[in-house]
Amino acid sequence: MSYAEVAAKGPEQSAEEVRDVPTHTFFIPNKFALVGIRTNTLFRRKSTQGLRAPSVGGIYKDESESTASLVDVDSQHVTVVDSNFLDQDVKTTTQAERIEREDSEENKKAKEERKAKAKAKAKASGVCRNSDNPVYIGNAVLLSLVGAGLGFGAYRKHAQGKLSWELIGLWSGAVGAFGAVDYFVSKWFLQNKYPPK
Repeated sequence: MSYAEVAAKGPEQSAEEVRDVPTHTFFIPNKFALVGIRTNTLFRRKSTQGLRAPSVGGIYKDESESTASLVDVDSQHVTVVDSNFLDQDVKTTTQAERIEREDSEENKKAKEERKAKAKAKAKASGVCRNSDNPVYIGNAVLLSLVGAGLGFGAYRKHAQGKLSWELIGLWSGAVGAFGAVDYFVSKWFLQNKYPPK
C-alpha cells in the first residue's frame, strides 16, 4: 500500500490545515559534500486522484568541505624515505626513544652497582684494617663459639627427640638478648678504649 492510498483513507484537511507552507532547506552531510535539499513540509490534499509528493525544489552541492578533507600529495606531510631504510637499526622515533630509555636505565643500574661495590669494599677494608683490634677479634670468636654451641646443642636435642618449637623460640630469644648486650658493650669499647682505624 502506498503513502497516497493511506492518506486518501483519512479525513479531509480542514481550512486551517490547508495553507501555503514555505520551502525549507535541509542540509545532509555526505562523505564528499554537504548536500542541501529544498522541500515543502506540508502539501494540500484536495482529492484522492492525482495526489503526489511535492516536487523537490532543487539539490545543490556545497563542495567547500570536500576539498578540505582530501589529501594533497604535493604538501610537505608526505615524506620520502631513504633507499636504505630497511637496513637501518632504528626505523621509528618510538624505537629510538625506547632505546634511549633502556640505555639510561642501564647506566642508572651500573651506577647503583658501582656504589654498592664501593660501599662493600669500604666496609671490608674497614674490617681488614681493624683486624688487630681486640673488639673485632672478640666478637668474631664469640660469634663462632655461640654458633657452634647452638648447633651442637640443637643436634643433641634432636637426637634425643626433645627438640621442639618452644625450645627453639626460647634459645632464639636468648641469642637476641645476648646480641643486643654484645652490641652495646662493643660500641662502648670502640668509642672509649679501642677506636677503629
